[in-house]
Amino acid sequence: MANRFYLNDLQFSRTENCVFISHHKNDKEIAKKIAEYIYASGVDIYFDEFDNSINKDNPDSVVNAIKRGINRSSHMLCILSKDALRSKWMPWEIGYGYDRLLVAGVIIKGLSYSVLPEYLQIVPIIQGTNTLNAYISDLANRDESSLIREAKLISASKLYHPLNKLLNRKL
Repeated sequence: MANRFYLNDLQFSRTENCVFISHHKNDKEIAKKIAEYIYASGVDIYFDEFDNSINKDNPDSVVNAIKRGINRSSHMLCILSKDALRSKWMPWEIGYGYDRLLVAGVIIKGLSYSVLPEYLQIVPIIQGTNTLNAYISDLANRDESSLIREAKLISASKLYHPLNKLLNRKL
């Protein structure tokens, strides 16, 4: 899996969309599945779990990698869970990227929209695979049905979608 981080300055272009995946460490497996799903659609991502340059024991390394990832991204997708709402890193990431990126959130099962802090209640919130597919097709600047035909997205109407068990559905 590639990260925007690995593009050198000559390859780097802000003309392509790139999604910075913000998540709590306890949600990394869920975040990884969402990151891989977005990446499979052809949209670039930055996901710290794929960034081999980060030394998790060195706060400077973590902060510098996150800043670099945010600076090279166009969008931020916050994986919202109960753990995420208690995170110390996620509010910092969101604050750092808020004026630079288009911020959105995706609600994980077990979390209600009503408990989101005010700064997240004003960003687009993705609930379920239907709205996630719409979000990705907008990022890709492609019609959702063509992405599904090309097997870059899975139809939200499929009985089995790999993310159905992870995401809250929009009511």
